Amino acid sequence: MIRAQADAVLVLADDLTGAAETAAVLMPAAGAALIALSGPPYDSAPPVLVADLGSRYHSDTNSLVRAALAHAGDRRVLVKIDSLLRGNVAAAIAAACLDALVVLAPALPSAGRTVVGGVPYVEGVPLRETRTWHIEPRPAPATVAEALDGHPSTLIPLDTVRAGHPALTRALSGAEGVAICDAETDGDLDAIVAAALAADPRTRLAGAGGLAAALARTLGGTVTDVPRPAKPAGDAPLLVIVGTVHPGVSDQVELLLQHGVQQITLSADEPQDIAAPRLRRALEAGPAVLTTSGPLTGAWEEIVTGALAGRPANLVLTGGGTARRVLDALGVRELTPVGQVHHGAVHSHTPQGHAVVTRPGSFGGRDSLLRMAAHLAPHHFERLT
Repeated sequence: MIRAQADAVLVLADDLTGAAETAAVLMPAAGAALIALSGPPYDSAPPVLVADLGSRYHSDTNSLVRAALAHAGDRRVLVKIDSLLRGNVAAAIAAACLDALVVLAPALPSAGRTVVGGVPYVEGVPLRETRTWHIEPRPAPATVAEALDGHPSTLIPLDTVRAGHPALTRALSGAEGVAICDAETDGDLDAIVAAALAADPRTRLAGAGGLAAALARTLGGTVTDVPRPAKPAGDAPLLVIVGTVHPGVSDQVELLLQHGVQQITLSADEPQDIAAPRLRRALEAGPAVLTTSGPLTGAWEEIVTGALAGRPANLVLTGGGTARRVLDALGVRELTPVGQVHHGAVHSHTPQGHAVVTRPGSFGGRDSLLRMAAHLAPHHFERLT
């Protein structure tokens, strides 16, 4: 079991891009961060330890979370879930509730994701009425409580969240089961974190990146989008891998192409011994963006590793599942985050010499991929603009 300083934090994340996002926002407040891509025990003890459990769609999320919590030591605990409530939210929260109060606030105001009356909204539209769950195997939950699959909960409505610190602290202390908090603004999330820690220092927070940023502010940090300069290894190739079906990604890819990035599209049945050399030749000529013409299969990670042939690379990875699969294939077991290119786009280094920028699939405007790529290979993009 790790021991830690008073403001040290353990984050249990359900996917890699969420883990990186959380680490980046907590670093200014709590200090150096490490993202662990392997399960407990955790040998390292930086102030911010973020464990990517890969639990969003795991068959036994409950056990993964419980095993990680057994190594929390004296750290404050944040269970990072998807702001759209996708994945095994109920199992993760049930595991965290076994021996502590859990305060659940999934709102992410910076992305237009709020909770009012216990109902999750996306840009003012109830989550269930949006298309954000269109590839999920079941309908979106109508309420946050519904996402808990019957686990006991108490709603802390918006007027209580805004009633002042003493009133909110009392409400959280008296909550039965999970305390589900409404929130529309970052100020609401700040109030929730402050009251949660006052209600019981052992309280476990559960939410998205917005709650992580509120915890950082409560601990005294200022969240910024100013990373350290990238440190690519010599003439390391730049590869952008698109592992998301979010509707806006095609425009993001198109902007890369307009700036001279070569697109390589893999078909689901393309042989590895043909695809890997094709991708390698493209990278030798300059930056490349890798897309697929159909569902990603297990073979494409081997294509990427074959194309890189053991060389350090500059990698832009979108989508948590994609990012994790690529890094697993490259043998990466930990990441050291150094900052954000923009909200949710986190720049990290690996022990193998790779420079990596990860981003959730649903984040970013039209220039997101371009900004991430230009951060890692500024000379290429300065030459083209």
